[in-house]
Order: sequence, then C-alpha cells, then structure tokens
Amino acid sequence: MNFQIEFIEDKVEFFDANDLKSLEKKIEVKIDENKALMLGVHSVSHQMHVTDKGQTYFTAVVHFKLKK
Repeated sequence: MNFQIEFIEDKVEFFDANDLKSLEKKIEVKIDENKALMLGVHSVSHQMHVTDKGQTYFTAVVHFKLKK
C-alpha cells in the first residue's frame, strides 16, 4: 500500500449572524479548527445589511490558505 498525503491549500468559508459579536465568535471557532489543518487566515471580507424593519444582518467571507 502506498499512502500519499495531500494538503488543502485554499479554503473559503462563509458566515452569517444577526449581531457582530456572534459573527466574530463563529469566525474565531473556525480559525481554531483550521489551525489543525495548517490553514491560516489570508483575507476577510464582511458586510452589514439593515432590513426594512431595522434589523441588522452581518455576513463574512474568510479565505484560509496553507501555512508554508
């Protein structure tokens, strides 16, 4: 048997929440999980939207890359 290990080089994950604190917590948890895969944060993009009813909605996209 021949085993070959391949690393994930790029990974993009999407997050959403009703408040900024919850969004930050979700991202922090994923950062810790991806450290085990040797992935670090390459970039983060985020947006906030206010609905017609005045409710806020936060989204984020985090790009993880293999640490070399």
